[in-house]
Amino acid sequence: MLEGALLRNAELKYVCRSVELEVVNQQTRFTAAFAGRRSATMTVGNGEGNFFADAETLDRLEGEGRVLFRYRDNPNGSARAIAGIVDAGGNVLGIMPHPDRAFEQDLGSADGALLFQSIMASA
Repeated sequence: MLEGALLRNAELKYVCRSVELEVVNQQTRFTAAFAGRRSATMTVGNGEGNFFADAETLDRLEGEGRVLFRYRDNPNGSARAIAGIVDAGGNVLGIMPHPDRAFEQDLGSADGALLFQSIMASA
């Protein structure tokens, strides 16, 4: 469904912390609620969050607007700091940060809720 693969983190360690993301594409069913926002805060919690794909695939994903999120400070070594992509039909999202861990301000950020609001609005 999605190109690329998730590899072990570059430092070979589990990473769990808040990260700043650039919202690259706000025109999808997953990101529409981010309209007008260029950044979001979410949490990573993984040992295999290092997105990898060959240069041709990365160029195609970027050229087709399928990169939705990019790390501002890449915590796991993901190629081109990619944090989230969609499939060619725009129906399947692969995202390394956990929007469910950024659902309320009491958790440090409510930005993850925007992703779920986007999905609900598109249904």
